[in-house]
Amino acid sequence: MQNHSRRALILVLAASAASPALAQRPLLDGLTQGDASRGIKEALSLASMNATNRLAQPNGFWGNQRVRIPLPGVLGETQRTLARMRMSGPLDQLQENLNHAAESVMPQASGLFTNAVRTITIADAIDIVRGGDDSATRYLRGRTDTRLTSLLKPPMTRALTDSGAFTLMRSALREVGLSSMTTDLRREVIDFSTLKALDGCFYFIAEEERAIRRDPWRRTSDILRRVFG
Repeated sequence: MQNHSRRALILVLAASAASPALAQRPLLDGLTQGDASRGIKEALSLASMNATNRLAQPNGFWGNQRVRIPLPGVLGETQRTLARMRMSGPLDQLQENLNHAAESVMPQASGLFTNAVRTITIADAIDIVRGGDDSATRYLRGRTDTRLTSLLKPPMTRALTDSGAFTLMRSALREVGLSSMTTDLRREVIDFSTLKALDGCFYFIAEEERAIRRDPWRRTSDILRRVFG
């Protein structure tokens, strides 16, 4: 009989844990998991919008050493070697075009981040709210990085093409006798620039999150003030 009672109690507790009402139960300082989830999503939406708007400005990537995208692999090595002889002009121009291509896709990246934030499910919302200054950003990246990379790659490829980056790359490779590597390096440039564009986004999203947590003036809504106040 006791075993039956124990099993019944376990079933009741399991059902309670799965109930949506649990999200409204106060967990810490009167803050519910539902409150924390809404606050995190709003903070990340605001942070990603501000970050991508900042990077979309002229020279948003190119003019900022913290997020400027370098040339990958052999292209970067060749650029540095030629720079010592003051002959890196074509590769320097390729790097600049690559950075401007990243700036041009930021409006599309903003929409991708908005959708990513909207669809994530946050089961450990309270821990994220009470966590480190960039804990929500790290959570977002961990849950969405692969999907965002896949979604950003096509517009990044178009932007690189439209910017003339690949034309510059072919010319530069001919000059240094590496034209046989054009196809492989084209793929590497696309993958690398997409990754680094997202690195730049997450860098400034984390910066925006820190500002929301530390500066009351950056908490522009009731839910942000309640969750991060």
